[in-house]
Amino acid sequence: MRILVAGGAGYVGSILVPRLLERGYEVHVADLLWFGNHLPATVPVRQRDILGMTAEDLRGFDQVIFIAGLSNDPMAAYSPAKNFVFNAAGPAFLAYIAKQAGVRRFVYGSSCSVYGYTENQLYDEESPAASTYPYGISKLQGEWAAMQLHDALFSVVALRQGTVCGYSPRMRLDLVVNTMFRTAVSEGVIRVNNPAIWRPILAIQDAANAYIRAVECGEGISGIFNVASGNFTLGELADLVRAALLDEMGLSPRLDIKHLTDLRNYKVSIAKAANVLSYKPASDVRAIVRDLVQHRDQFADFDNPLYNNIATFKTIDAGIAASV
Repeated sequence: MRILVAGGAGYVGSILVPRLLERGYEVHVADLLWFGNHLPATVPVRQRDILGMTAEDLRGFDQVIFIAGLSNDPMAAYSPAKNFVFNAAGPAFLAYIAKQAGVRRFVYGSSCSVYGYTENQLYDEESPAASTYPYGISKLQGEWAAMQLHDALFSVVALRQGTVCGYSPRMRLDLVVNTMFRTAVSEGVIRVNNPAIWRPILAIQDAANAYIRAVECGEGISGIFNVASGNFTLGELADLVRAALLDEMGLSPRLDIKHLTDLRNYKVSIAKAANVLSYKPASDVRAIVRDLVQHRDQFADFDNPLYNNIATFKTIDAGIAASV
């Protein structure tokens, strides 16, 4: 099977692509390479803007996985215009030309951020998606556009992911567990803006497992699926990270708890993904922290702007402005 992974050189792709290779798939990557290329040298990588691709570029591929775009709420708030182009128009266009090219399945990396704010309810895929933030809105738009194209010959699977955390060769330290790890190790503190807020957390290895399940599910399957490793309040998450660091590194960072207003609050059910895709998370918060500890020498420079999406984009924007 030939698979094109759009955005495959990014945070999730740098874990997913080697996992797909291990299973015997022929994997190609299209990526702008803003954060470099940490993939095995054998992987064909095209440095391409997705919106500049054509159906001919996708001819001969059996499946396309979309994990490109701008990730998370802070990035979307930093550049709302780019957020809507990359997260809404990008997947819509790629799904459209993939269908034209005869691709059989399109797997879209969506987000649980589409749910916005919920009150003490476990949301499933039929629950209202009512985000008022640019990121959640754009991910829902991309999801909706791709899902409209599914039919008997074109399967579309959208994975609404929790916040992905853990080690990747294309490292990020601007994700909640990763950020708690960074400040705990470098400053001796874990900061929590609101301990009551709920978040679904997705270990990066569980994220890769979800994409593999989507790739390998029955040909007639299409739909939207929540995927997470578990639901946690931010206060509980801080406690779990702190306990894991004590066990793994002998560290006991202090907790800095605030009670700031946050209109992003959601927890999700993954029962549909378990029943239809046979997706079963294998990691917990302790496993995520252990993963970070075991690889910490690989991202020892916590101030590297490549580990922070906004810092990298500011550098890119400054370079573009200087060249004009």
